[in-house]
Amino acid sequence: MADISLAQFLEAGVHFGHKAYRWNPKMFPYIYTERNNIHILDLVQSAQLLKEANAYLQSAAEQKKTFLFVGTKRQASALIAQEAKRCNCYYVNHRWLGGMLTNWVTLKSRIARLKKLEQDEADEIFNLLPKKEASLRRKELEKLRKHLDGIKDMETIPDVVVIVDQKREITAIRECRKLNIPIVSILDTNCDPDLVDIPIPGNDDAVRSIKLILKSLTDSINLGKSRIS
Repeated sequence: MADISLAQFLEAGVHFGHKAYRWNPKMFPYIYTERNNIHILDLVQSAQLLKEANAYLQSAAEQKKTFLFVGTKRQASALIAQEAKRCNCYYVNHRWLGGMLTNWVTLKSRIARLKKLEQDEADEIFNLLPKKEASLRRKELEKLRKHLDGIKDMETIPDVVVIVDQKREITAIRECRKLNIPIVSILDTNCDPDLVDIPIPGNDDAVRSIKLILKSLTDSINLGKSRIS
């Protein structure tokens, strides 16, 4: 698989961290310098760690493991859905509902409800209901789709979780840690590397940075899947 050059990292702004006062001291080993009160990440390390993350995901894909992509911030939402679909994986890109993994039984019942409503919609049953009832069902369907569409075919909890923005997705991180699910995560300068298994130091706020890293991870999963005999 083609490695990403440092020039591509620079162009995508992967090296830009947060303002210096917002940093997490545990990220010190991955920080290269400070410019205009903004931390700059060490791209040589970012490139190496991305390479390691890619190798891990490729190997996991070859072992037919399942992946869940998580990223609910505005900049990541569309990219998470796009890249997860591209490698035929599951995703959560609107809101992480507490207990999505730790309370899997309850979540399965919500997924079953979503599928039932989708079937009703396909069979045009909504048209046979009183106007108010039909309106309520459509609203419920819309809400369930928004939150669960990316995981409605997930039969069991995933083997690996890929996360964009550790700070925002801290509930998902805690659930993964509780269930011993390996976490691959982009880490900005305000994150805690101790909470993830495979860190990728990088800018988790810029669309181009998120896109570059996610695309690379997805390519690795696809490569692993293509090697399954």
